[in-house]
Amino acid sequence: MLIHPQFDPAAIRIGSFAIHWYGLMYLMAFAQFLLLGRIRIRTPRYQNLGWTFKDLEDLLFAGVLGVVLGGRIGYTLFYMPDYYLSHPLSIFKIWEGGMSFHGGLLGVLLALYWFAKKRHTTFLVVSDLVAPLVPFGLAFGRLGNFINGELWGRPTDLPWATVFPLVDSIPRHPSQIYQMLAEGILLGIILWIYSSKPRHLGRVSGLFLLGYGVCRFLTEYAREPDAFLGLLGLGLSMGQWLCVPMILLGIYLMTFSKTKAI
Repeated sequence: MLIHPQFDPAAIRIGSFAIHWYGLMYLMAFAQFLLLGRIRIRTPRYQNLGWTFKDLEDLLFAGVLGVVLGGRIGYTLFYMPDYYLSHPLSIFKIWEGGMSFHGGLLGVLLALYWFAKKRHTTFLVVSDLVAPLVPFGLAFGRLGNFINGELWGRPTDLPWATVFPLVDSIPRHPSQIYQMLAEGILLGIILWIYSSKPRHLGRVSGLFLLGYGVCRFLTEYAREPDAFLGLLGLGLSMGQWLCVPMILLGIYLMTFSKTKAI
């Protein structure tokens, strides 16, 4: 049995100024997006399309807006609609926590659509470029969850069971680490290798949707469901139900995408 270290939420403190771990994880995620994105746009197929580092920076800016706005709005709609309908001003209190990955994904998709129109290209060209850059950023986010001692797992007696003292004294799955390894690092490596060769347009995006949906669906069995929701139909969590359309769309793109690779 392990004990969560109860890290100081602030990674750096200088007087009254503090940089929090979660904010630092966001910065690391954005930095790796630019670093790995630069490697991808230097490949011949993207050079032939005229992609530049400025395009990558514009994509990141649009994506950040999509993540923040979509993540927050998605959380209010998917998880606590009754509360936020009764307290609409609380929607803007992002510092109190409450972000949804699936809402953030929808926000990013809208941002990619806007960028594709702005650049006079197709949505799938943009999404196929971005898809392999996302999982490693998600890994940083899950690491931030673990450092903050949030989104803990269900009780277990496995040797690496972890007690989160701010929650209770029950040994639990360190589900944040499971998700960091599965939907972050493992999926990132698979996507990076798969996308290193030309693929039919949309298949890289499809593999991301399918891979993330499956990884998240499975790791949710180790994660404690939200107390205010519990388990829903068929004993599945909200996170699992939101993964179902991702998996189906991913299978569709992987199966039926026949457009010639760029």
